[in-house]
Amino acid sequence: MQIGIIGCGNMGGGMANTLTKKGKKLLCFDSSLVTLEKMKQIGCKVTNSPSDLVQNCDLVILSLPKAKIVRDLMEVISPDIKPGTIILDTSTSEPDTTKSLSETAKKAHYHFIDGPVSGGPVAANSGTMTMLLGGDKNVIKAIQPTLDLITLKTVFVGPSGAGHAAKIANNMLCAANLVLVSEVVKLGNACGISPEDLLNGINAGSGRSGVSEVNFPKWVLNGSYNSGFTMGLMRKDVKLGLELTNKYAVTTPAFDTIASIWEESNNSLPDNKDFNEIYKMSKKND
Repeated sequence: MQIGIIGCGNMGGGMANTLTKKGKKLLCFDSSLVTLEKMKQIGCKVTNSPSDLVQNCDLVILSLPKAKIVRDLMEVISPDIKPGTIILDTSTSEPDTTKSLSETAKKAHYHFIDGPVSGGPVAANSGTMTMLLGGDKNVIKAIQPTLDLITLKTVFVGPSGAGHAAKIANNMLCAANLVLVSEVVKLGNACGISPEDLLNGINAGSGRSGVSEVNFPKWVLNGSYNSGFTMGLMRKDVKLGLELTNKYAVTTPAFDTIASIWEESNNSLPDNKDFNEIYKMSKKND
């Protein structure tokens, strides 16, 4: 199975690095010539045309910033995709976009699978990502050996679009937990408890989360703020969460409040800042 990757930034480049280290030959495309040069340096073949890539690959992994870019790309490359090709969209995209692209794929006799990922660039480079999968189970089974090379865990969550819906839900919780853990750390300080001691206690109890166990020790308390995931990307995901709740008329008053905090952060934390820096909003309000 010839594998191609379209979008070789932090996540796509990390997956490419992992796959090449594990002996896979890759064909890569990215709109940035600098990024393509980096892919050459790690042993990938590159192309300046996404249409050329899909003509020569059996599995095409997409790692793109948002749904519109995925949709626009698919309009360009769809006529050149070979029957039987599997397109795996690891972007954080919109469920309706995915459903539509999957229907188009069926009519053209190829496959479109949603497989958004969690774990950030570190996990992409180490093959320890979590992937939430939506689509045809038999198609997913066919690419499972490749998925096992780039993930620590894969979870099938339902039909086309379900993977992206679940990823949006996951990021809604991550956004909320970053704000909430920031606030309880602030409370701990007021009570004379160090952040480290407070989180040790929380992580031994029922209030623990990925944010309290990973984000704060790894990127917040040491002030490194270098997770590779930006404020702009998380604000985009928060907006996707709001759009999804509005579409299905699900009332989420708590998340609406969290979303307003992320929106307010735009005044002091630019899009290029690390998303864990939302912690500074809590400190700012002391």
